[in-house]
Amino acid sequence: MVISMKVLTVFNHAGGAGKTSITREIGYEMSTQGLRVLLIDLDPQANLTSWLGISGVKAEETVRGVAVDGAALPTPREVYGLSVIPSHVSLALVEGLMMGRVGAHMRLRRALQEAQDRYDLVLIDSPPSLGQLSILGAMAADQMIVPVPTRQKGLDALPGLSEAFQEYQAVKPGLTVAIYVPTLYDARRLHDREVLADLQANLKPLAHAIPQREAVWLDSTTAGQPVGVYAPGSPVHQDVRRLSADVARAVGLPYPQAAQSGVDA
Repeated sequence: MVISMKVLTVFNHAGGAGKTSITREIGYEMSTQGLRVLLIDLDPQANLTSWLGISGVKAEETVRGVAVDGAALPTPREVYGLSVIPSHVSLALVEGLMMGRVGAHMRLRRALQEAQDRYDLVLIDSPPSLGQLSILGAMAADQMIVPVPTRQKGLDALPGLSEAFQEYQAVKPGLTVAIYVPTLYDARRLHDREVLADLQANLKPLAHAIPQREAVWLDSTTAGQPVGVYAPGSPVHQDVRRLSADVARAVGLPYPQAAQSGVDA
């Protein structure tokens, strides 16, 4: 099966929505199906980088050269069958260096186009902000994956998300949301059930909610391993596989059970 490279940016300007976990887990699961997956960490906090056990990163290994100088993609790290362009705290300086540079926001897009024969799927972990790096990730994307916590803060963030998308689409009209992902869901709490019902009524397509099973998530990040490596077959891994099927169905990627996934269209 021939697959044209798909670029998906995981985006929410609010922190704590689950962007990094989703990027890591979907990337790993898709790689287990034989897809050539590139992960790009755009967040200066570098959580995706550390949550994959990557350390000792140098500034030249990040997207700094791409964003500031229009350079080609740096050579990625290889871990767990994934190619990873890591992040570093110095990436925070790129925000200022991009200001006033004509076309800077399209440089990652162009660099990825030059590498499209090397990857089937690119997943970009965007910073929790509306700054220059977030715009860089949005302009590089074909579509966005948007995690939304089943909390009041998730609902409160939706107007800001809508405004950001309108601005992004003014520059890149073809940009769309591939899927919204309810996160941190605790079915025992009435508030969570009410927020999920609200999301189901107003956001489409919507993935299955990701339950809040904190222990395995926290332990796997400490170990620097995807859940499928740290706790294969666990309830959290089953949650991850179901989410991966939802995303695959939404964007047209091969994944077991994707055709039967119950994502709301």
